[in-house]
Amino acid sequence: MENYHLNIIIERNIPFIAGLLEPYADVRYLAADEFTPETVADADGLVVRTRTRCDAALLEGSKVKFIATATIGTDHVDLDWCHSHAIAVVNAPGCNAPAVAQYVFASIMQLINRPVNQYKIGIVGVGHVGSIVERWARSLDMQVMVCDPPRQRAEGGDGWSTLDEIAAECDIITFHTPLTREGDDATYHIADSAFFAKLRRQPIIINTARGGITDTPALIDAIDDGLVSHAVIDCWEGEPDISLELLSRAVIATPHIAGYSHEGKVRATQMTLDALTAFFYLPRINTFVRAPHGIPKAVTAKAIISSYNPMADTRALKADPTAFEQLRNDYRYRTEITDPAK
Repeated sequence: MENYHLNIIIERNIPFIAGLLEPYADVRYLAADEFTPETVADADGLVVRTRTRCDAALLEGSKVKFIATATIGTDHVDLDWCHSHAIAVVNAPGCNAPAVAQYVFASIMQLINRPVNQYKIGIVGVGHVGSIVERWARSLDMQVMVCDPPRQRAEGGDGWSTLDEIAAECDIITFHTPLTREGDDATYHIADSAFFAKLRRQPIIINTARGGITDTPALIDAIDDGLVSHAVIDCWEGEPDISLELLSRAVIATPHIAGYSHEGKVRATQMTLDALTAFFYLPRINTFVRAPHGIPKAVTAKAIISSYNPMADTRALKADPTAFEQLRNDYRYRTEITDPAK
């Protein structure tokens, strides 16, 4: 594809990207709600986040041939429609995985009342994030159960658990699956009333995946019925118009910022730049901030506790739920856990 007269639109809250593409393209920076059929009609490429729904309603009749979402998820993009209209779509898988794992363990440390190695954790979804959670949990000598049917089918072997087994045996259950609505492995409302009815140990429930993983009314009932001891919710159904009932019950409640680390944002932007420049045959462009390499193989309770406390973010959201988007957009990116061996 020719690399001149390119029109690129970038969601203005994506960090570390401003000014980098201007030598090669006409660039506009828009708020998420400013992405309309009119504004994108002449764009060759879009760089978005989760708040921009990329589907026929936005893209029909446009010149768009490339969409990069600077996020791990793609459920805000109609992939089938884009592919059928020759629009390439790329995301940034794993970019914020260490930050989400940091959030999970920082939340756990706030809620447990005995040594962490006395807890059994169930990890549902063992991809980019879940695999780090698993590795760090084992480094803390926790008992670990993992559930990932697609990986189990692909890899075989022992060591896998069913969702029912995790419900029956775990003190902490954390979800790290994509949001899918169809097929044998659909994850929409995977944590529903039937799942909660099988809980036996009053576990901590953690959702840092997507809001639709948990059935909100069912989770509220499970908390009220004593089936769930604590809820940690970073991803909500209906964002930014979240359930005030669930907000009041969640001990840790944050505005979808579990992955908001400085390092994670650098990774996401660099991955986005790499994909965009490759697609449009542009020279490789580096962010002004060097993307970090490596993820700690092990963590300590001390390192977790000192790295992040989710209670300040919880207080901010509970004080003003209507500020959900503002809290996300103005979030001060935290620093990830460093390798204790270094």
